[in-house]
Amino acid sequence: MLNRSLISISDFSKEEYLEILRIASEFENKPVQNILEGKVIATLFFEPSTRTRLSFESAVNRMGGKVIGFSDASSSSVQKGETLKDTILTVSNYADLIVMRHPLEGSSRYAAEIAPVPVVNAGDGANQHPTQCLLDLYSIQKTQGTLENLKISIVGDLKYGRTVHSLLQAMSGFNPTFNFIAPEELRMPQEYLKFLDSKGIKYEEHTNLAKNIKDSDIVYMTRVQRERFADTLEYEKVKNVYILNKRMLAGTKENMKVLHPLPRVNEISTDVDDTPQAYYFQQAQNGVYTRQAIISKILGLK
Repeated sequence: MLNRSLISISDFSKEEYLEILRIASEFENKPVQNILEGKVIATLFFEPSTRTRLSFESAVNRMGGKVIGFSDASSSSVQKGETLKDTILTVSNYADLIVMRHPLEGSSRYAAEIAPVPVVNAGDGANQHPTQCLLDLYSIQKTQGTLENLKISIVGDLKYGRTVHSLLQAMSGFNPTFNFIAPEELRMPQEYLKFLDSKGIKYEEHTNLAKNIKDSDIVYMTRVQRERFADTLEYEKVKNVYILNKRMLAGTKENMKVLHPLPRVNEISTDVDDTPQAYYFQQAQNGVYTRQAIISKILGLK
């Protein structure tokens, strides 16, 4: 993994995932480690972000590094007409690693191909979000004690949800059973179902939330993303189709946990927050440890 970019979850092997999770556990036990002294990390966010950007910056600060970059493309030279190529090549002169979020699918792969320093994809359109996937794996492993043979229900926006696209690919190496719960308009794309078929991974598709989570180990809720819809009426039609509430948790498995990549809108009622099943805020905290592990591993510091 030394000096390698992380653009898709498929860029790393199962063994490398597990190594990242092991290092994340080390950082959880000792978050402040001054191993990035003298290193500069650039965070280029061409699209709004709170948790991903701040957790990356927290990770760098806890390791003694420096952060440069922007959180809004309108404050960068993109507004003057600068191309992505020129931005990447210029910033590469200033940083040891680039973390980038961009609304266009394939933009991070392109950046990695031209940059002389490693690039970490912090989300490219509806395509991939590999660091979110790794923190999800860490959260699942922490709460379940294993990644093997779990039943995972994924709910909501399965068409545009880049977090779930990454998660199903990563979990395919651990013999899961998937339960996809979505309205017809937001079904899991065929390319991902064909991927699961090729791996012999079992899955079911449903439209009803309450009836199909009782035997799940993980219920992974997602936000219906308004920014991915060209047609506002289509968004309004599906935005509140699934709302998980406390009553629905009755009769679920004792070990079941509710995850969500956040931000939450209406899809998880606030009455779930104080239940033993709620884990989404701890999941966000795990993002710091996992991103510390990713950065330190790519830069050869662990």
